[in-house]
Amino acid sequence: MRRKVTELPETDHVETGEEAPDFTRPLVTDEYWEDVALSDLLEDGPVLLVFHPMDGAFPTTYVYNELKDRSIFDGPAQVVGITISTPYDHAKTIEERGIEAIRGLYADPKNGVAAEYGVTHDLDGMAGIEEPRLALFLVEEDGTIAFDWVAEAWPQFPDYDALEDALADL
Repeated sequence: MRRKVTELPETDHVETGEEAPDFTRPLVTDEYWEDVALSDLLEDGPVLLVFHPMDGAFPTTYVYNELKDRSIFDGPAQVVGITISTPYDHAKTIEERGIEAIRGLYADPKNGVAAEYGVTHDLDGMAGIEEPRLALFLVEEDGTIAFDWVAEAWPQFPDYDALEDALADL
């Protein structure tokens, strides 16, 4: 089956040089979950926020496979995913995808964080049913966005080379 590429509407997303919106949501690890603020994570160093479609979607699998293959999990930034999936789905995804090295996956079932970052889109064109579009935000310890990439089409995948360059500049 061939997947159709769909252009997504323009976004008004946060960009490099801007302050990253802070938020608190359940952060799921391979062992447990608890409410954690982004600002709390930043106390331990930079964070790569990976907004992705719901767990189980093929773009989600591709992105985490690529980040794993490029050893991004072992780099200078904590890798943190965020999507509309539940903590239970996240725990299963961490195990099934072998991404235990990830700092965690935020559960954002109402898509509020994606809205704050300007990266929502209607799921399969269904008005009122949203998920985040694929997007990356590298957030420095002071809360400033050092790198941003937001999908302009579905499916479209990040510029991993540019991300690696941004990580090297931290």
